[in-house]
Amino acid sequence: MSPAPRYRADLPQLGDELFLTDGGLETTMIFLRGIDLPEFSAFDLLKDDEGIEELRRYYVSYLELAKEHDAGFVLESPTWRASPRWGEAIGYSAAELDGANRRAITLMGELRDRYEDDVSPIVISGNVGPQDDGYDPEVRLSADQAADYHSAQIGSFADTEADMVGALTLTYVEEAIGVASAARDAGIPSAISFTLETDGRLPSGQPLSEAILETDAATAGAPAYYMINCAHPTHFESVLGGSWTTRIRGLRANASTKSHAELDEATELDDGDPVDLGQRYAGLRERLPELNVLGGCCGTDDRHVASICGAWPRSS
Repeated sequence: MSPAPRYRADLPQLGDELFLTDGGLETTMIFLRGIDLPEFSAFDLLKDDEGIEELRRYYVSYLELAKEHDAGFVLESPTWRASPRWGEAIGYSAAELDGANRRAITLMGELRDRYEDDVSPIVISGNVGPQDDGYDPEVRLSADQAADYHSAQIGSFADTEADMVGALTLTYVEEAIGVASAARDAGIPSAISFTLETDGRLPSGQPLSEAILETDAATAGAPAYYMINCAHPTHFESVLGGSWTTRIRGLRANASTKSHAELDEATELDDGDPVDLGQRYAGLRERLPELNVLGGCCGTDDRHVASICGAWPRSS
């Protein structure tokens, strides 16, 4: 039997404390460590001890940052692609996929146990990704189809010590509604993170404000909070403003200012400027008054998150 979740009923990042999370897991493994990830699927590393150790080393570098900066931490499991469509693409059966999702949370639990005396609180989040491409999906599910699709992975997380579900890089509102609904029905909190284009809109063309308000309206405010990921601050800072921004608590920006189309064609990693990225996060403090979960996305590593945390204004 899995240990009981610690924070499912009362997520601590809904308070005022600063929380860190990790950076670009997949880009770090591929470009910095030279590891092949089939279909960008980091969860495939969970199949053997060598891969698990690579993941462990990756997360430890960020937990050490949280320890150094006296911050909490959100441990996002390496399961962004561990859903039926992507699992099947690399040869996983439904049972094997369920096992991988559970092993991911077990690893997160081991890391929490190791660091809980030095980093507190540590929240375990079962990471969920989009059913289709995270930049330019060819297929768009209805809200009911999305809930059905994601229910298997979310159900696996709900039966572990995961405290919540974090859905990253969602590109259209129907999938967000489906994920939030499936998580609510499974009895586990969710955080919904949208990716944005260079104009600050979702890849579907919908403004971020409308996507958040529509998701809340369709789910009776089911998401615990919202996030932005896989976009550079210069892409969306101009669209921030209004009471809806108080629903945003997390940011995992890209290192690069390039568009998704440019990144999709890139053969080398664009790791941007970690110092500039940290300053841009700090510059968003007034526009995103509830922002307190800070990490990175494509092209970022522990250098970027260290810069982000170092630049972030802390209460004295």
